[in-house]
Amino acid sequence: MSLERPDTVDDGAVERTPDELEALLGDLVVDRDDHLNAPGFVIRPDTVQETLSVLKEQAGYDHLSVVSAQEYENRYESIYHLKKYDDPTQEVSVVVPADKDDPVSESAEPVFRTADWHEREAYDLIGIEYDDHPDLRRILLPETWQGHPLSMDYDKDRPQIATLPEHANPLQDHHKDEESDTMFLNIGPHHPATHGVLHLKTVLDGEQVVDVEPDIGYLHRSEEQMAQNGTYRHQIMPYPDRWDYISAGLLNEWAYARAAEDLADIEVPEYAQVIRTMGAEMCRIAAHMLALATFALDINGDFTATFMYAINDRERVQNLLEDLTGQRLMFNYFRLGGVVWDLPEPRDEFFSKTRDFLDQLPESIEEYHNLITSNEIFQMRTIDTGVLPPEVAKNYGATGPVARGSGVDYDLRRDDPYGYYDELDWDVITEDGCDNFSRLLVRMREVEESAKIIEQCVDLLEDWPEDERNIQANVPRTLRPDDDTEIYRAVEAAKGELGIYIRADGTDKPARFKIRSPCFSNLQTLPEMANGEYIPDVVAALGSLDIVLGEVDR
Repeated sequence: MSLERPDTVDDGAVERTPDELEALLGDLVVDRDDHLNAPGFVIRPDTVQETLSVLKEQAGYDHLSVVSAQEYENRYESIYHLKKYDDPTQEVSVVVPADKDDPVSESAEPVFRTADWHEREAYDLIGIEYDDHPDLRRILLPETWQGHPLSMDYDKDRPQIATLPEHANPLQDHHKDEESDTMFLNIGPHHPATHGVLHLKTVLDGEQVVDVEPDIGYLHRSEEQMAQNGTYRHQIMPYPDRWDYISAGLLNEWAYARAAEDLADIEVPEYAQVIRTMGAEMCRIAAHMLALATFALDINGDFTATFMYAINDRERVQNLLEDLTGQRLMFNYFRLGGVVWDLPEPRDEFFSKTRDFLDQLPESIEEYHNLITSNEIFQMRTIDTGVLPPEVAKNYGATGPVARGSGVDYDLRRDDPYGYYDELDWDVITEDGCDNFSRLLVRMREVEESAKIIEQCVDLLEDWPEDERNIQANVPRTLRPDDDTEIYRAVEAAKGELGIYIRADGTDKPARFKIRSPCFSNLQTLPEMANGEYIPDVVAALGSLDIVLGEVDR
């Protein structure tokens, strides 16, 4: 018997129980499949849009974090992990099984634009087809690729031939008419302004951009599949450093640690949480310094002053992280249950170096404002360009400084607390300009907040009793979470929400390991920011996203 659903729109503030959500969805729900982090509702593959529309419009679930897809012995499955921007602790999973012989499911793209790329990836790697998807084609692999690498029947030994098709303007029919003068322009993939191996297929009408399509996949390294072949306890943790490989190693490690620790019910000692929080904020400063440096290079071509100044400050943070972890880039410092070792000895020297860095930081920030934000050329290039309205940012699942630069007040450190963040005094930074300038300001102001967090952590660590410095929980040598246990957990990385979905099968390795990259979702917004602008504005908008292709492609 179907249950009647109310027609009123929920503002997202009211938290509904799982039973109330099931009543709201009525006969759309065919079964329950609860996950550790959220209630899960199984629906038919032809009711995806109706179900997600009800949850978005009537229950306030306006953030589609990620789409996880996988293949079982008897079915395919897509999982839509939903949250609320106002309260990300309110979560729900929508589970959509598809027929084993004909894996077709309705697309969620008309409800959430962020589903566009996520469903394309599921089609590319798993083999699920999404009906009514506006552009269902491969996204990471060449169109000529045979088979789907994460499907159960994939033949990895089969020779692959990636042909080079004759190049033509794929958007000519949409933009060419008798009165227009269109030109197809390739930007990248081998160009400094594309921040790595990113290819932008750009269509110009005169001097204005009428369409730009990010072409990714040049740096795809099968990180998810490698994680699925590693053990929870020892073999997965070295991989996260390599996702966002230039800025956020400890932040990446924390994403995996949080998911695996909740999956295995591991409680991290308070002392280790403080060390994690301090190290993570050092990584955030390093990340934002590099973002600042490269953005100035993109906009002003300013290498001598701003770029080298910011890299110098980044190096000072890297020196502290090297003292802490023993490495400068691939830290591998976190362990499930804590960290691998205590603070470097002598502790006083490490604290002194950290305080010296924090003491000079305000002067450096002031210099950056003088060099960049007060620069008239920089202002002309960034103010009111690359505009991303807040509702558009939400619809694409944008997070981090990209969302906060559009006034979206969303930060998992505060809104879904982990580590030691909820015990410290700091602020979430937002700007309402919604443009390239605002995204830079958010990062610069966040550096100051990170410094406040680090200083408070140092104060705590200095006074911590020596006999209570417990750096790791007592974790079993081999972890085997219960079969068919599923979880999605995320942290606030430097670039936004970095999440991990894990499904356990009772062994010491994950049956499914899915990475929710903030860069992947943020990059989807580029056409919204670039269309109608000029080529230099496209470069500025891309730089303001602060993407790393290792994390986009994984």
